[in-house]
Amino acid sequence: MRKCVAVLSVLLLLAPVTALFAAGAGEAAEPEDARLNIIIRGVEDGVNHNMVVWILEDVIPAFEERMAEQGRDVRVGLIQFGGSDEALEQQYALDMSVGEGSDIMAFDGFWIPDFVEAGYIEPLDQIAGNAVWDWGGWDVIPEGLREIMGFDGEIYGLGSGTDVRKIYYRTDLFEEAGISLPWQPESWEDVLQTARELQRAGVPSPLQINAGTAMGEATTMQGYFMVLLGAGEHMYDFENNMWYGETQAIHDALEVYRQIYVEEELGNRSIQLAAAGRDQSFEAFREGEIAMLVEGDWFWRSVVAPGSEWEPAAGRDNVVDWAKMPAQQPGAGFNGQDFVSISGGTGFIINPNTSHPELAWELLAFMHDYDMQMAFQDIQPRITVREDIPVQGDPVMSSMAEELLQYSTVRPQLPEYAQISVAAQRMTERVVNEEMTPQEAMEAYAEDLDEIVGSDRVIRE
Repeated sequence: MRKCVAVLSVLLLLAPVTALFAAGAGEAAEPEDARLNIIIRGVEDGVNHNMVVWILEDVIPAFEERMAEQGRDVRVGLIQFGGSDEALEQQYALDMSVGEGSDIMAFDGFWIPDFVEAGYIEPLDQIAGNAVWDWGGWDVIPEGLREIMGFDGEIYGLGSGTDVRKIYYRTDLFEEAGISLPWQPESWEDVLQTARELQRAGVPSPLQINAGTAMGEATTMQGYFMVLLGAGEHMYDFENNMWYGETQAIHDALEVYRQIYVEEELGNRSIQLAAAGRDQSFEAFREGEIAMLVEGDWFWRSVVAPGSEWEPAAGRDNVVDWAKMPAQQPGAGFNGQDFVSISGGTGFIINPNTSHPELAWELLAFMHDYDMQMAFQDIQPRITVREDIPVQGDPVMSSMAEELLQYSTVRPQLPEYAQISVAAQRMTERVVNEEMTPQEAMEAYAEDLDEIVGSDRVIRE
């Protein structure tokens, strides 16, 4: 078994000793009289509140009504998980290792390779049969976006959405510092110079770019990748199937971290090293202690959205704006770009342990049909994988999609990525906490890559 499976093995060692979310396995009822469960990372009035509302108020009643019209007594339940993404992944690994888990599972696309390698998940058509390919939704999902929930030529789930990343900034703090609006930096130096002006104006943490292992994948996607792409490089060489280990771009990226958190103290490094650091960064942004924060569009439509725990008297749209993340210099970014972004993707899979595979597919397809996806757009506009679903009702989200998707790239859907992502997080942490210099941290990262994929697949310039 490949080394990447060790990641899930570690998760199992850390997990509780009992599985929490039993699937339909063991139920005696036939699909005409059945119970299905959906699990998501979401809690009513908490994280991903809007998705909870969508499933409880739109998906479940409509699906149960459709089943009743067909003479089928089907009941659907929603399990709300309030922990972190990493904790949910850990719970999934535990449940599936003992043949249990919910029938439909919210899933991050980058988890798929590890779960495939561990033997925990199966392609949709192996679970539910050829009926999967009769679904009309495939006609409006581009091949590339199908791969959000794919690996090695197989499709394991349906993608719900994709995203883009950028710099959010507090317009009120910018105005107090005398910085002209709207703001769009053209280089890293522009960003740093703005941070210095904000620092002189008394902002405690002018600029926050995620670093460290505590923030998990948020460090890799919102932090390291965004800086590395600006230096002109991806983490992975797709053409030659190799990983960048010791390069000038990596060194430049780490030097920016050192400059922000160590040399000039333009950011709050204690946030990056705290167990609840990401939540702390959200709170600090809301409280006006952070002026610039690199995050994904989820931040706009969830963390600071109307109805969230933060509703400033002036209104979100009057105190928060966003700017494209610039390359180190114009034209110096990945693929010669002036600006950079990266996109992930989430969706839902069917648990192979379900007792009702065909019915689970019916529910999964129903959730991703046009009407249900439009119902979610009415609650929370977002970028979806379906070409026929517009980002409606939110001009800011529409402009993010229009302006940033053209610059965006994706993570490599490879089994080793999860381990390499952790190694990259550790590399940034070593610089931020002054354990190592950028050069030393990069060399240690390259050695980690040697262990994960073999030195013959590591690029050293």
